Amino acid sequence: MDRETRTLAERHFRSLEGRVLGGGAAPARAAFIAAPAAFSYADFVRGFLLPNLPCVFSSAFTEGWGSRRRWVTPAGMPDFQYLLDKFGDVIVPVANCGVQEYNSNPKEHMSFRDYISYWKEYIQGGYSSPRGCLYLKDWHLCRESTVEDLEDVFTLPVYFSSDWLNEFWDALDVDDYRFVYAGPKGSWSPFHADIFRSYSWSVNICGRKKWLLFPPGQEEALRDCHGSLPYDVTAPVLLDARLYPRFQHSSPPLEVLQEAGEMVFVPSGWHHQVYNLDDTISINHNWVNGYNLANMWHFLQQELQAVQREISEWKDSMPDWHHHCQVIMKSCSGINFEEFYHFLKIIAEKRLLVLGQGPEEVFKDSPGPGLGHQQAAFDVSRLVEVLTSLITHPDFQRVDTSTFSLRPEELLAQLKDAMSSTAAL
Repeated sequence: MDRETRTLAERHFRSLEGRVLGGGAAPARAAFIAAPAAFSYADFVRGFLLPNLPCVFSSAFTEGWGSRRRWVTPAGMPDFQYLLDKFGDVIVPVANCGVQEYNSNPKEHMSFRDYISYWKEYIQGGYSSPRGCLYLKDWHLCRESTVEDLEDVFTLPVYFSSDWLNEFWDALDVDDYRFVYAGPKGSWSPFHADIFRSYSWSVNICGRKKWLLFPPGQEEALRDCHGSLPYDVTAPVLLDARLYPRFQHSSPPLEVLQEAGEMVFVPSGWHHQVYNLDDTISINHNWVNGYNLANMWHFLQQELQAVQREISEWKDSMPDWHHHCQVIMKSCSGINFEEFYHFLKIIAEKRLLVLGQGPEEVFKDSPGPGLGHQQAAFDVSRLVEVLTSLITHPDFQRVDTSTFSLRPEELLAQLKDAMSSTAAL
């Protein structure tokens, strides 16, 4: 990040006055970025991160990836033999696209070898099987591979390298939000928004996808009479005005056809539904940074409120009711207010370390979680805003912070000092 982009971004967030990123009406089409040499990180910030809009990067951005050369046959199909030799004994999660379980699909685990055997049989059966349409989803390949192996699979694009979510989980060394998806033609993902209202990027190693994308807020018109979101936004039942009273007022989605090698950026809070039009393999990451941190914090507050409503009848009779709400929230959402503070703390400490090293001469678009001194200074400004809101939240004030290695107020003071000292940089 350069100084001009940092200044623009900080001015943008000051103008929001704490409001979260939206998306407005869906554009007529997603912007298509053709040439890497003509598109900088600053261009991405201005055109897509700040306005929270989707885009598609051409296959030129991924043409050097090892997976695009080795995982795919000359005919553009998955190279099953290469993949079996490489990953045959790995255990992978597999969803059944033909079975609805709440607003998702039930999953099982099987060896990659067994899944490829199923996939071949599915193709030979005319893309049909008594076992249903099985889709390998959320495979944590990165956690199961060495750095050297990953360098032979993909190269993280600079546009997505400020990735706090995976930076945090890598520091804990227990999880990540980097995934491989692989499945036959006809496999699909039901209607959803990404975890924690994160951004996501998705690259088709082979095959094509169709995306149906809805800007933040447009999903409200798709709720049924009970307030629930649909499983499938193309289902005929949505035309039943008794069950879906607001559907007639809904706007059509932004439709994106993603070709092999192309990379789709999904903004924060955009609900979407995705279909594999061919036998497809994709690499996908969920990520959070300073640009959508407030969206994540807003989402977590909504999640806690939903838990509190659900068990409100026990508020007066249940000892430590507020604590139990946090426990339930973590079990449902994967994080609660206490862990969110630790997330902020780990990122904050890393950014303070960068700022403590002094300013750089001129920062170019080089990869790395900090993206240089100007990026670190911008990150600190976003951390100050969200941490201030967290500390003053009544439910966080009920969290016992006495055992924290760094008290929230102390961390906030350090960040404010750093922000003051970098204001003139």
